[in-house]
Amino acid sequence: MAFILYLRDFKLKNKKMLKEFKAFIMRGNVVDLAVGVIIGGAFGAIIKSLVEDIITPLLLQPALKAAGAATIETWAPGGILLGKFIAAFISFIVIAFVLFLIVKGMNAASKKKEEAAPAPSGPTQEELLTEIRDLLKK
Repeated sequence: MAFILYLRDFKLKNKKMLKEFKAFIMRGNVVDLAVGVIIGGAFGAIIKSLVEDIITPLLLQPALKAAGAATIETWAPGGILLGKFIAAFISFIVIAFVLFLIVKGMNAASKKKEEAAPAPSGPTQEELLTEIRDLLKK
């Protein structure tokens, strides 16, 4: 008998928990975060390709040839994979700069919105007093 009561309570608690979870998932912030994570992953792949395939060959090719490494990731002086660290650092700098530009653009756009929408002007003090006087006369 106790087991049946336990199962009934378990089902009721799970239904409530599922409703709360659904409400949590469908909030705008969670969905926005999920979209941001997915786009961030794709953006990370683009930046990685930019660093490995464009920036590194253009800027570091003479240094890599002198060091005897084919790519920056394979450059390992003394067995330390210093090249991987440098590539990750360059990727971080590029991503941070792009995010800075995005945030700066969003801030500028929100400032323009605030400036474009002037606050609704209410009646002046004299108009309010006149209205009160007229109401009192009636």
